[in-house]
Amino acid sequence: QVQLVESGGGLVQAGGSLRLSCAASGRTFSSYCMGWFRQAPGKEREFVAAISWSGGTYYIADSAKGRFTISRDNAKNTVYLQMNSLKPEDTAVYYCAADRRGGPSSYYSTHLQDYDYWGQGTQVTVSS
Repeated sequence: QVQLVESGGGLVQAGGSLRLSCAASGRTFSSYCMGWFRQAPGKEREFVAAISWSGGTYYIADSAKGRFTISRDNAKNTVYLQMNSLKPEDTAVYYCAADRRGGPSSYYSTHLQDYDYWGQGTQVTVSS
């Protein structure tokens, strides 16, 4: 079992930046693909970013490309989401998730249903 705890959310003006962190418990973090998703009020949860267990490959959703980056520190059992040039439409609860599938060092998933463990979420609010 893996427990995930997000932090770093808050209120920021449009154009500002935030860095979200997700701390994982357990000794198997380094073997999990990790992802970030978000859910705005009245909308479905959507993919934002994912990174392979090695950290060598990653993918950013088109809505965040060029503004967000994902990274991980396996020694600290932590995955990060750096968000720059924030827009009001980025307002949502952000969740990190772990996919225990493992696989090759390049593997990551953009599909919500592939993730086995979820954090409780952190609120990001971007004011205009």
